[in-house]
Amino acid sequence: MNFHDTRQIERAVLIQVVHSQMDSAEAADSLLELGRLAETAGFEVEGELVQNRDKPHGGTLIGSGKLEELKALIASTGADTVIADNELNAIQAFNLGKALSVRVMDRTEIILEIFARRARSAEAQVQVELAQQEFLLRRIPVTESQQRFKGRANVRGPGEGHLHLRNEPLRRRIAELKRKLDTIQQRQTRRGGIRHPWPLVSLVGYTNAGKSTLLNALAGADAYVDDKLFATLDTKTRRAWLAPAREVLLTDTVGFIRNLPHSLVASFRSTLDVAVQADLLLIVVDAAYPCVDDHISVCHTTLLEIGAHKVPYLLVLNKCDRGTSDHAVLHLTERHPHAIPVSARTGFGLDILKRAIIEELMKHGEAWSLPPASQG
Repeated sequence: MNFHDTRQIERAVLIQVVHSQMDSAEAADSLLELGRLAETAGFEVEGELVQNRDKPHGGTLIGSGKLEELKALIASTGADTVIADNELNAIQAFNLGKALSVRVMDRTEIILEIFARRARSAEAQVQVELAQQEFLLRRIPVTESQQRFKGRANVRGPGEGHLHLRNEPLRRRIAELKRKLDTIQQRQTRRGGIRHPWPLVSLVGYTNAGKSTLLNALAGADAYVDDKLFATLDTKTRRAWLAPAREVLLTDTVGFIRNLPHSLVASFRSTLDVAVQADLLLIVVDAAYPCVDDHISVCHTTLLEIGAHKVPYLLVLNKCDRGTSDHAVLHLTERHPHAIPVSARTGFGLDILKRAIIEELMKHGEAWSLPPASQG
């Protein structure tokens, strides 16, 4: 039995504030997704509490009445952690932790914890630690004296100078990690400077949409596959034969998710740059998921954020064999007429996808010359 097997099970309750700027259906799906994130991070979810209000409470996220309900829920379930679907600022996190006497986290912190557990390569580990340190810097506990001064312009709280000194080791570590990451990336740039004769096709998409399974199916590869959120973080590149004289390099990298922390996007920018440099993107989504259109929207938003929104793409509707009726797929293809339904697991639609990749690359033939015919 290894160390992780003996780790005490942590019990968590989820909280969410649905405010006036949120769509109720999207909020409900976001809470379900938070539960999956919590389970992926090793928590047992024991309950949830949702509050509808015009805007989150500035001091504790939820109102005083709901705070009492939350205390009762924690007591009845034995939970030792509260996880908020909304992003918490330093004051909210501090006040909630003080009022509840349990660990308080938000969606960003859960995602960071999952990334920390999944990082394998030296680059991914540095990227994750950098994002964690920057998160901690924003979450330095706020003293009561500082809270009293909050909102008064140009006034320093009595503890501010002391906290600045406490922050300095974090700032030094962040600078060190940035230098280390820059060195790793420069080394990789020198190694990857030779342009391959094959077009670069990058698989991007929502986490757990089946990108690694699709990579394996198209390239005959053996990339790690697991039915979990963010099962893999490192970029994988494989050579794939689509047809005679039509070979491509397929890359697969970290999946997207709604409200992906900006610090992670920034830290993983070099990893995500493979999408920016690609000749074609395959945007992979889970066609069996009820809110698949939201996932498609998140993919486009993330591609815009990393600067890959102008790269040509094909929308791939994966998992069409999993509980997805023909009627549902028909509606999806009506809304997205150029989308390609496939099942990476069974092979359904892969021949059509291969032809579509070739046609899309040839359509842009002036910029991207396909390789000469292979020998043999």
